[in-house]
Amino acid sequence: MSEKKKIAVVLSGSGVYDGAEIHEATLTMLAIARQGASYEIFAPNIEQAHVINHLTGEEMPETRNVLVESARIARGKIADLSTYQANAFDALVFPGGFGAAKNLSTFAFEGPDCQVNPDVQKAVEQTVQAGKPIGALCIAPAVIARILKDVKVTIGNDSGTAGAIERMGGTHANATHGEVIFDSKYKVYSTPCYMLDSTIDQIADGADNIIQAILKSL
Repeated sequence: MSEKKKIAVVLSGSGVYDGAEIHEATLTMLAIARQGASYEIFAPNIEQAHVINHLTGEEMPETRNVLVESARIARGKIADLSTYQANAFDALVFPGGFGAAKNLSTFAFEGPDCQVNPDVQKAVEQTVQAGKPIGALCIAPAVIARILKDVKVTIGNDSGTAGAIERMGGTHANATHGEVIFDSKYKVYSTPCYMLDSTIDQIADGADNIIQAILKSL
C-alpha cells in the first residue's frame, strides 16, 4: 500500500451478551494494525437495550450507555457515531456481539421486522454512496441486510438467522471458520466468527481475512 489506509470500527457496547463481542472487536483492531492500516472507533451515544450479567446470563436492573461502554474497549479513544463521515475513511467495519442485534438494531427482538439505529443506517448508506467497502462480523451482517436489503452476506450456517436475512431481501451464503463472503454490488464483506462454535484463534483468522480482503480492494 502506498499510503496508510484508515478504517472506522463501530462498536455496540462491551460484552458479547449486551454489547460488542470483545474478542472480535479487539482482534479486528489488531488485524488492522498488523496489516499496516489505522483505525478509529465509533459507537452510537444511546442507552443499551438492557444489561446482562455475563457470569449468570441474567438481566440486571440497571442502565448503561453504548458509547460509554464501548469506550472500555477503545481505552477512551472513541467518537460518537453521529460524527462519522465516510469521506474521512477508506472502509467501515462492524464487529459482532449481541449489541449489534440489540443496540445497533432491534434484530434480536424483532427479527426481519427490526429497526436500525439512525446513526448506524446513515453511516452504512453514506459509506455505500461513497463507494467504499463495509465489513461485518458475526451477527452484524444481519444489520447490513436490513439496511441494504438486496445484499449477499454470511452469518455462518444458522438456518433461522439466514432465513431472517432472506426475508429482509438479502441473500445468505453459508460459510465456515475464516471464510469471507463478498457482495460486489455494495462492496460488503462478511465472516461468521462466533456465529459458529469457534475458538479464539478461529476468530483471529476471520478478523485477519476480512481485513485483508478489504485492504486488498483499496
